[in-house]
Amino acid sequence: MYSTLNSSIPGDSNLSAVDPQRLQELTHRSLKVSIIIVLGVMITLGNVAVLLVITSSVAGWSRNSRYFLLSLTAADSAFGLLVMPLNLWVSLLKDYTEGPDALCHVVAFCNATVYSTCMYTLATISLERYIAVFYPLQYSSLMTRKRTLLLIAFAWCFPAFLLSPISFPDGIIEVHFSTASLVCNPSYSTNVGYSLSLTCFIFFPCSIIMTYANLRVWCAAKRQRLKLRKYACARLSRHNVASRVLVPVMAAYYTCWTPCMATMIYNAVSGSSVPEWVEFVVVWLPTANGFLNCIFYFWINRCFRRKFHLVLQRLTLALCPELAKTLGCCSASRTQFVSGIPDNNNSVHERSSSVSSTCTLLSLA
Repeated sequence: MYSTLNSSIPGDSNLSAVDPQRLQELTHRSLKVSIIIVLGVMITLGNVAVLLVITSSVAGWSRNSRYFLLSLTAADSAFGLLVMPLNLWVSLLKDYTEGPDALCHVVAFCNATVYSTCMYTLATISLERYIAVFYPLQYSSLMTRKRTLLLIAFAWCFPAFLLSPISFPDGIIEVHFSTASLVCNPSYSTNVGYSLSLTCFIFFPCSIIMTYANLRVWCAAKRQRLKLRKYACARLSRHNVASRVLVPVMAAYYTCWTPCMATMIYNAVSGSSVPEWVEFVVVWLPTANGFLNCIFYFWINRCFRRKFHLVLQRLTLALCPELAKTLGCCSASRTQFVSGIPDNNNSVHERSSSVSSTCTLLSLA
């Protein structure tokens, strides 16, 4: 990903005004910045809405599930609140500062850490779902609160430890600012062994865990569906529920992350860069997974949507009581508030072992 650094030189302002290539570069830059900002706003708003809901109990979700999903929401939110602002800020500074510096190393470290944490968090969610489905009786002993928090801490701390050499200007790998992707990127070809080890410790293990766990859950759901077909009470509308959840989750994961990892390996091995817009897409495509996670892990779930409507009505009542009265949601909110009390106080329901997975797989509109 060696992109030529285009520095803005005051003396060349007249030339840039008439240089078609410079005008094209400025047009592409403006378009890229606009895409990054729109994507950042979508990710931030989506995850803020998710955070408002899952900070309290949600019907059908266990306490451990909420912990993992809170971790995923935090990692996805970091795309819009940390990664994008930092790189846009550096892209402005790089108009006047040539070459890599300490700031670019720190930004590259933040980028890689957030990306890796998101992958590890997705893997831990798949692992928790797998245990809930195949070991429901042992779930409480296997997934204790302490082990859950340790897994979450590992998902956040291990990538930071593994990627710490990137943060040092005179470290084992160089960092450059790419005008193609507007991102501070490690120059992977300057240390091929370290670059390939990152994929071996981050992408491939997470992909294997997610693929194996979700494939086993999907096969189990398929077998259960075939059994239910034998009974008249089976709901025909749920014949393909597992595919509607697990297939999009895995398809989005591989679609968003594989091109980025493939480009990283290609750059490390060959030392060559990819075309400008290809680099921009593959670098920023994983951030789109932060928005898609809001849909596949949350909005597609009927329990979550009900709780979101309740939270939205409460906020409307608190902020705009007259508007809430006009919309006729006063009485509805009181009713839902009363019905929501047991969800917050029923500790047995909150600690249910396999409900989190079955709700995700079966509670769809």
